[in-house]
Amino acid sequence: MKVQRCLAGAAAASAGALLLLAAPAVAHHSNAPFYDSANRVEMQGTITKFVFMNPHAFLFIDALDAQGKTINWQIELGAPISLRRTGWTPDTMKAGTEVKVTGSRSRAEGTFGMCCARITRLDGSPITPGGRVQEESVPR
Repeated sequence: MKVQRCLAGAAAASAGALLLLAAPAVAHHSNAPFYDSANRVEMQGTITKFVFMNPHAFLFIDALDAQGKTINWQIELGAPISLRRTGWTPDTMKAGTEVKVTGSRSRAEGTFGMCCARITRLDGSPITPGGRVQEESVPR
């Protein structure tokens, strides 16, 4: 009887450990359902807010559309830990800073969202010293 309880307890503990190990893999998702990589958009505007928190940082930018109307774009960035590795901090993007952005447009109609963005200063220079500004080509 004791052996069966020990085996049942070990099996339950093993199953729980497997669930905990698998959770991070399941929790991360593709951006393909939300953003269209074939629909790249380019704009320039003024930063209104930078949210540097998990699970993804967000950058909000006011830009003018073709009719001169102000549109507030929401740019989804990577996880703050990944951004920190490239030199970004919560103070990297200040409200009022003008930037150029190129990225994948949101699939949701009527929204102004973007991800997978390349962000530079207006003159094309990187946001952080030593940062890259050219998009990496994907090997075929």
